[in-house]
Amino acid sequence: MDNIIESKNMILTKLNSKLSETFSEDIYRSVVDNTNELYLEANPEHILEICTYINTTLGYPLISMFANDEQSLCDKYAVYYVFADREQGILLIIKTLVDPNKMEIRSITKKVHAAALYEREINDLFGIVPVGHPNPKRLVFHSNWPQAEHPLRKDFDVKHKLDFAKEETDFQKVTGEGVYEIPVGPIHAGIIEPGHFRFSVVGEPIINLEAQLYYTHKGIEKMCEGQSIERCLYVAERISGDETFANSLTYCQAIEKIAKVKIPTRAEYTRVVFAELERLTNHLGDLGGLCLDAAYGFATFQFRMMKGWAYWIADELCGMRFLRSVNKLGGVRQDFILGKELKTIEELKKIKSELEDTVKIIKSNSMFIDRVENTGILQTKIATDLNAVGPSGRASGLCFDVRKSFPYEAYKQLEFNIPKHNNGDINCRMNTKIKECFESIYLMIQAIETMPSGKLLEPVKTFEPYQCAFGLTEAPRGENIHWIMTGENNTIFRYKIRTPSFCNWPALCHAVKGNIVPDFPIINKSFNLSYAGNDL
Repeated sequence: MDNIIESKNMILTKLNSKLSETFSEDIYRSVVDNTNELYLEANPEHILEICTYINTTLGYPLISMFANDEQSLCDKYAVYYVFADREQGILLIIKTLVDPNKMEIRSITKKVHAAALYEREINDLFGIVPVGHPNPKRLVFHSNWPQAEHPLRKDFDVKHKLDFAKEETDFQKVTGEGVYEIPVGPIHAGIIEPGHFRFSVVGEPIINLEAQLYYTHKGIEKMCEGQSIERCLYVAERISGDETFANSLTYCQAIEKIAKVKIPTRAEYTRVVFAELERLTNHLGDLGGLCLDAAYGFATFQFRMMKGWAYWIADELCGMRFLRSVNKLGGVRQDFILGKELKTIEELKKIKSELEDTVKIIKSNSMFIDRVENTGILQTKIATDLNAVGPSGRASGLCFDVRKSFPYEAYKQLEFNIPKHNNGDINCRMNTKIKECFESIYLMIQAIETMPSGKLLEPVKTFEPYQCAFGLTEAPRGENIHWIMTGENNTIFRYKIRTPSFCNWPALCHAVKGNIVPDFPIINKSFNLSYAGNDL
């Protein structure tokens, strides 16, 4: 472990020197934190040049971007640009300060395309205008929200009832002979959450899709401000029901880094078991939903049956199919695995056997394969530009996984492979998830069989105020990032959540182009993105 930390420090020192030399007048100060996080404060006037250099010359993707009201600390707002070196497992965070009398930043979207939604989000929540943004329309708030109200400013009164505003929502207009629009939603014929999709089509082929989300914006990040660190763990568990464990684990990671706590080894292995169980459950559900939208009834019910078996394992281990109240700051709440090892492995092998048979059957069905091959292609260049993550990114040739790039818990002690495909179509996304199901089963069996005995919890009691850290996990949908800054008296000063769906919704809009309208449901299901996990 000491050698790894020393190696990270050397990499960060070299990176710091390189950027400080390249931008000698625009990098003000640097801090290395949590062994793999390099914070650099930069000149806001040259933020576009600095971020472009990091993204294009160094090849680091922008994986998150957010603002923070730090007037109580330095009389200014701050904007953080988070880049990742996934090969070395390090984070590079560029921080720039914003004058509260000006409330502007230079947009980097035209050069760093992944910044588009982040800058719009910052504009809505803080009122910091991204000057030069190619499409600065509202993201989080719709036409009924007053323009001058920005809820993540510290002086925003959450108890004040705002006046209802009435404005038109602008959508991108595609014109030309034979072009017409098909509006879908926001209310759908099912139990899914609301989202509006505006299709521009000629005949049936789709030439553009614009998604309007955030109909269920809950104000989670504002809700957590000033709340106790312990209480906010329960909030993290409820961000999105089907990624409960991933979100609570990511939250715990960030807090444990701030507290400088190393959790017990048995707790690390236990967390791997539950993280992979959640992945398996989600992927089986996704595969069943995909088959349903392709009208393949047999395969649909096969995957639903296996998902039910996975839920049975969850219920036997912790009594909760959504895996809530498993994580606790400093480890896990109790020994959920002890005495259930053999039965759990038996049930996992049962799922594996059934999955093998089902996959053979669906892959021999030429009509089904014809339906999913070369449909809904997400090109590698677009996936890279938008930082598509998880199975959606891996199906388009982006072979990275947080479990390998930023190994956490017991993953560094376990063997597993990361599937990779290059065509980026529905078939590739399906095959990626199928392979990940087998890898998850293999990982769980490994973890259970090699799990050492010992305690499960390291006490976490007090936290220094105004310390910050990132938690990173590989949720079922992909790279999941939470950033936390502590406040006074063991409270949260700022909690920034970026789930994988935030990155992948724009990718879906590109993947449908050129396909016919009836293919949209199955393309959408192959991504199976979260509304709740996006509409924070």
